Amino acid sequence: MLVALPASIAFGVAVFAPFGPAAAGQGALAGMLGATAIGIVAPLFGGTDRLISAPCAPAAAVMAAFALQATTSAGGASPERVVTLMALVALLSGGLQLLFGAVGGGTLIKYIPWPVVTGYLSGVGIVILLKQLPGLFGLPRGTHLLAGLRSPGLWQGPGLVVGLVTIVVMVLAPRLTKAVPAAILGLAAGVATYFGLALTRPGMLSLQGNAMVIGPIGGTGESAFSLIGARWAGILAVKPADLALLLVPALTLAVLLSIDTLKTCLVVDSLTRSRHDSNREMLGQGLANVASALVGGIPGAGTSGATLVNLASGGKTRLSSVLEGVFALVAFLALGRFVAWAPIAALSGILIVVAFRMLDRSSLRLLRQRSTLLDFVVVATVVAVAVSVDLITASGVGVALAIVLFIRDQAKSSVIRRKTFGSQVFSRQRRQPEEMAILERKGATTVVCELDGNLFFGTTDQLFTALQDDLKTCRFLILDLKLVRSVDLTAVHVLQQIEARLKERDAQLIFTNVLEVLPSGQRLRAYLEEAGLVRTGSRIRLFDELSDALEWTEDILVAEEGYGHHADEPPLGLREMSSLKGIKEERLAELETFVVERSCAAGERIFSQGDAGDEIYFIRRGRVKIVLPIEGGRAHHLATSTRGDFFGDVAFLDAGTRSAHAVADTPTDLYVLSRARFDALSEEHPRMGRTVFFALARTLAARLRRADGEIRALEGP
Repeated sequence: MLVALPASIAFGVAVFAPFGPAAAGQGALAGMLGATAIGIVAPLFGGTDRLISAPCAPAAAVMAAFALQATTSAGGASPERVVTLMALVALLSGGLQLLFGAVGGGTLIKYIPWPVVTGYLSGVGIVILLKQLPGLFGLPRGTHLLAGLRSPGLWQGPGLVVGLVTIVVMVLAPRLTKAVPAAILGLAAGVATYFGLALTRPGMLSLQGNAMVIGPIGGTGESAFSLIGARWAGILAVKPADLALLLVPALTLAVLLSIDTLKTCLVVDSLTRSRHDSNREMLGQGLANVASALVGGIPGAGTSGATLVNLASGGKTRLSSVLEGVFALVAFLALGRFVAWAPIAALSGILIVVAFRMLDRSSLRLLRQRSTLLDFVVVATVVAVAVSVDLITASGVGVALAIVLFIRDQAKSSVIRRKTFGSQVFSRQRRQPEEMAILERKGATTVVCELDGNLFFGTTDQLFTALQDDLKTCRFLILDLKLVRSVDLTAVHVLQQIEARLKERDAQLIFTNVLEVLPSGQRLRAYLEEAGLVRTGSRIRLFDELSDALEWTEDILVAEEGYGHHADEPPLGLREMSSLKGIKEERLAELETFVVERSCAAGERIFSQGDAGDEIYFIRRGRVKIVLPIEGGRAHHLATSTRGDFFGDVAFLDAGTRSAHAVADTPTDLYVLSRARFDALSEEHPRMGRTVFFALARTLAARLRRADGEIRALEGP
């Protein structure tokens, strides 16, 4: 409380400064009420233990800028009406923070680019610094700052001395002691200096007409209640048309306060090894700012200075945060009358130190590297707009620059994570050597692109450019959307252009892994249908998995060469099995006496994961899929074996349990050879056993070579 309350009073005085010195007492009261309301409500409903919330610099800067703009614009409103509008801005900002928390915006706010955040906060620091210099030097109201600084005759010597002493003590205090907060020592030194100087100037000992001190604010609670009543009466008199004028400053304030809070929450996390709930914290901060606005206080956020003191002092739970607000209430009721003697120059000194510490001087390092020069330009631009125009305009510039930075980052990295060809990667269907030779020769006409990231107006032109050469030569273009996070209408339009280019050459566009719902929440499959990309009569084909798409293209390529499989094909004999080619006729005749024939209907499970079994299966006719069961009743397709191939070889070799399901995809005829029968064959005909093992090993070695080639292709650039 000793850290938060003096700063809150200073911020309140700064917010009401546009109304003249006479309003300083009202500003101090608003600061104390804000410290009380926010200090109690925020921790009760927030999501971060030990976080101290109070009026803060960004709130003071935005509210003071709004007050100045409202009072100096053409036909400026009366101070009473401006105060009401300020209350509504604070009320709306709290409501927006509630909305942020309700819709999960607390998580998104953390991703505002750092150059925008640091530029804005540095801009806030400079604005506060410039606005407090007239109070430090005691310049007459309405005097231009630069002209006043050039005219020492306008300076108030006593006020300047008080302010400088406050600044020096506040800066040096942490080096001397950490037992008492620097703000308290600085304020105490400023007050002591003021009364020391008053010994030679009796007029400084009077509150009436004394512009050097805050002046009467009450402190018994009566003025607070009257302020609340006036605030409610003014709010009820506001017209709906006024709300539109308040939305931009309210949104600016809500975002700034949220950023300030979440930055402090991250500091708490790092020091306590905890993890805060961003969305719940937004709800707590929103309720706190609504409460502060309703009782006549100024807005605030989670503040790092008071929070660090709370941690260092042994705070463990949110009760420590609530007690800070309670102590602020006690101080307001007990010491309110004494606050009237706080020198304006001392409060200006406190704010000047706070503002100086807000300046991110480390951002100057961005000038050293060419790669970070644009980031520095963003920081400097936001600062320049905040200082030369106003903070509200700077918020709009910051949002625009955030969008530009996002587009820049997206455009710098390709959305094509990996590009391979059908001669490098293959489907999970195991094919005969003759078919593999065809695919290695003709597979390059199939282009496979794994896309990654956001497909939107900032990246899709890059995608089209990267595929231009392939669109002239490929027969099949497969776009794998498994890692895509969002798709916009511009991306759909570019994909339509890609399809049109392919259609001119009778080529095919294929999508795989088109998820029903993307991580962003977008319903991708439905969106592509609604946007007209995937529609009835379209040539675009969709497959659940990449392997399914590759299998479809491979079937076309091998069929053109007279290979492939048909439902009416006759069953093969052992002599026609490609894996057993090279074995002499008489030995195959011997083997034939040891195998058992089996027929399976489509959809029949041949064996299941975990089954005990040591048989190897040779496919005479049909197709068998090997699938791995996963959570949710789903299955992952591992491989497809077709006519002339074999499966079940691992359990046949090591006599272990089955590692996956084998399911007949079509009516299937099999030869089944158990390990026990094979061992009996080997004992009776030893050379036969060695020959069969060699034939199986040769086929497995070819599969491993292909798998190794695919891995190398996937690991390549």
